[in-house]
Amino acid sequence: MIQLFVNRERELDFLNRKYSENSSQMIVLYGKRRIGKTELIKKFIEDKDGAYILCTNDSTEENIKEMKDKFAALTEKEYFRDIDVSSFYSLYKYLSEELGGRKAVIAIDEFPYLIELNRGVVSVFQKIWDELLVESNIFLILCGSSMGMMENEVLGYKSPLYGRRTGEWNVSSMSFRHVKYFYPDYEKADLFRVWAICGGVPFYLQKLDGSLTVEENIKEKILKKGEILYNEPGVLLREEFREPKIYTLILKYLSLGYNKQGELSSVTGIDRGNLSKYLSVLENLHFIEYILPLGRRKGGIYEINDQFFRFWFRFVYPNLSDLEMSLVDEVYSRISSGLNAYYGKQFEHLVIEQIKTKEIPLPFSFTDVRPWWHKEHEIDAIVTNPENREILYVECKWKSLDKTGAERTLSGLEKKSCYVQWNNESRKEYFALFAKKIDGKEILREMGYSVFDLDDL
Repeated sequence: MIQLFVNRERELDFLNRKYSENSSQMIVLYGKRRIGKTELIKKFIEDKDGAYILCTNDSTEENIKEMKDKFAALTEKEYFRDIDVSSFYSLYKYLSEELGGRKAVIAIDEFPYLIELNRGVVSVFQKIWDELLVESNIFLILCGSSMGMMENEVLGYKSPLYGRRTGEWNVSSMSFRHVKYFYPDYEKADLFRVWAICGGVPFYLQKLDGSLTVEENIKEKILKKGEILYNEPGVLLREEFREPKIYTLILKYLSLGYNKQGELSSVTGIDRGNLSKYLSVLENLHFIEYILPLGRRKGGIYEINDQFFRFWFRFVYPNLSDLEMSLVDEVYSRISSGLNAYYGKQFEHLVIEQIKTKEIPLPFSFTDVRPWWHKEHEIDAIVTNPENREILYVECKWKSLDKTGAERTLSGLEKKSCYVQWNNESRKEYFALFAKKIDGKEILREMGYSVFDLDDL
């Protein structure tokens, strides 16, 4: 597939707006691996004077050498390659003197690698900024994929760089509507299936093949040993954690539905005290999220918050032994019966995401969107506005419904709403249904329901 640069209008607008300001800038870009930060930076600097530096964890000396080469190309001064410097400060002193008031972008990608090599490097860059760059015309970008390190060591209150940044941006996944640019020949149902597998992560979307069906892509690009997506989550966990086996075990059982702390402790054999620490790390690094139902302060559940990780741990990881033996067809036959239920759950995630981003028109403005459950009763999402005491109940069905089936589903939703304890005496209630396909949508809307299918998303 041809390399695509899709979306990122907001990110580019932010960077260009900061670039147009008549002052030095220190911009912090961060986001999970594979999310597209590097391509964003390269797109931003393609029409500007600048140097893009990809850090490594080889050694500090190797990173200084790389910066010397990039600064030589930027300034067209070969002496940068030969100057005898052993510190970042000395190198940036040469750069600031050479550039003078010239405007230039210095983009340092994977900055956490420098921190891993030397924790003191953050203080060094504080000094570089305070003494060399703050009065210059330099547009400095510090970028990283290690969420915990970027949030603690760079953005955190105790960081030497705290208060120096002039802007920050957490680069997130693209939305469902952008998947069509990667697969223009797919029907919308297949676009959704691709989103349910890859989410809005450009790297994953690029690795599937638009000339294949979704089923063929699962077999050829994910289940087949040797393909880059075959063991992608395992690789990322080994890069991120010193104890990847423990985190892998936790994510495996989360994908299988053991999403409460007590259940996880029993099935993994990890005592609750240690498990709490591991879950906290996963949550801080945005691998998982903790979800509380409406009206509750405890008793929530943990969920993996990345589509590809959900898919891989649910369908690939438990079958790695057979896949190592190239038994792709056998494994696909085994997992195919569970795919529709998986898509159904991801359809709920899509609806909640599009409600939160206000891509779906609702009958009132709102402040909160979350699922709800109590004993045997469950509602996929509840949308609320406490000030006006308005509440919308949402049911999601990954199937086609005729008008009778839709009315039956909405009737069931109305019955379940009676169990929700929220401003019971004075709330104004609305009901919404989302499905793959719904016949008679307009009639249902005239009856006062909010009704949407894939054609509306």
